[in-house]
Amino acid sequence: MLAGKRILLVISGGIAAYKSLELIRRLREQGALVRAILTKGGAQFVTPLSVAALSESKVYQDLFSLTDESEMGHIRLSRESDLIVVAPASADLLAKLAHGLADDLASTTLLAADKPILIAPAMNMMMWAHPATQANIATLKARGLRQIGPESGDLACGEVGGGRMAEPMEILAAIEAYLGAAAPLSGRRALVTSGPTIEPLDPVRFIANRSSGKQGHAIAAALARRGAATVLVAGPTAEPDPAGVEVRRIESAEEMLAACRAALPADIAVCAAAVADFRPAKVAAQKIKKGTAAPPPIELTRNPDILATLSAPGNARPRIVVGFAAETEDLIANAKKKLAAKGCDLVLANDVSTGSGTFGGAENTVHLVAADGVESWPRLSKQEVAERLADTIERRLARSA
Repeated sequence: MLAGKRILLVISGGIAAYKSLELIRRLREQGALVRAILTKGGAQFVTPLSVAALSESKVYQDLFSLTDESEMGHIRLSRESDLIVVAPASADLLAKLAHGLADDLASTTLLAADKPILIAPAMNMMMWAHPATQANIATLKARGLRQIGPESGDLACGEVGGGRMAEPMEILAAIEAYLGAAAPLSGRRALVTSGPTIEPLDPVRFIANRSSGKQGHAIAAALARRGAATVLVAGPTAEPDPAGVEVRRIESAEEMLAACRAALPADIAVCAAAVADFRPAKVAAQKIKKGTAAPPPIELTRNPDILATLSAPGNARPRIVVGFAAETEDLIANAKKKLAAKGCDLVLANDVSTGSGTFGGAENTVHLVAADGVESWPRLSKQEVAERLADTIERRLARSA
């Protein structure tokens, strides 16, 4: 899909630089021609030899190289590329780019660039949230630079929060979209649900679950990158809105069902949200006081079944409906029962038992359950799970065309 496209990859300092090696490998698999500029800081984390071996091209490092600059290297590198990708884009390099500084090969090349630039920021959460960094990002966006990420998750420093560089597959998909590569789901409409629902007990308290929304948001992003007009119906979550996706925020299961119905018709529906099966039958108008009496009983009533509703036969049924089975035991057996009971086309079964790390984690282990069998996937990042699912949806849509 990227055959013959010329990518100039700028690798700046930060532990996320190791991901740039995987990005190079993925770009080369797609037939892209990759040249790399490795900053002094980037070279503290990956070696020029590794970058050169994977890119099969010379690595550029020194602004004052007599050989390179006799050919005006900082000009030529930009002119001979179709897209410049900065991954990782450190806080330092973003600041230089925003303020027009040019004191090394990377910053000088970026300042002299006449090609589009895609940045993938990566840094500590406090550095990312700092007003100076946010002001720099706003400046760069106003100048037309494109951005992917950062995401929230575990950081190399041991903290958890925003600043984690987008995964290589996400950056690859963004590059494909940026360069106008074929969009296999162009013209399709997709509906994705994500995150938890919360069911109120009173104006203060509610019943909910531990879903973070990471997997659903990743799926919505993957479908949108492939050209689908995607609506994401999201329960309360801290996940950032995926680029290119229309987000409709809800709280309860009933609100989620209403939002899903409003998003129809759709070709694809992926129900990744962890919808509460039950809700309190009565919601107290005022906060329930502790008092001295025994705790009040909570009477529950069943919530609407969103997956079964979307899977029901009729003109409004999406061509492909995918459900999730979050289980703590009998994973495959329960997923097969769900597939049959709900009438959907696919079920992704995943283990959410204590210690699995699925809820809120960066990785997932899923089993794709269909009427014609079970396909077990290895433990993958949630972004990679999303890409695999998007691949499966593409194939099934093609077969049914």
